[in-house]
Amino acid sequence: MYYCIHYVVMGMEVMVRLDRAVEDVVERLVDYGYFKTRTEAIRAGLLGLGKEYGVLPTPQELEDELAVRKMQKIDGEIRSGKVKPIPLEEYLKHGNAGHRKRG
Repeated sequence: MYYCIHYVVMGMEVMVRLDRAVEDVVERLVDYGYFKTRTEAIRAGLLGLGKEYGVLPTPQELEDELAVRKMQKIDGEIRSGKVKPIPLEEYLKHGNAGHRKRG
């Protein structure tokens, strides 16, 4: 049996061939209601292995990655002219009046 797994974080798609014994385990996990789909069961198994072998990012690493992504997005908006930065002195002098809130 073949499964197509889409690994969201890296954008990687992998075709996996499972032997009958592993296929039975996946089917039972879904049939018993532990997971809604076979893909969820396989994904959970891979994440469990990542946790067991210590290769999952820590919460701090995830937070840092999200912060970097947000800074890159803001930098892109500034470069494209979509957003105009406000000098700190101007912001402190006039407050937030007239400036739209960033999401």
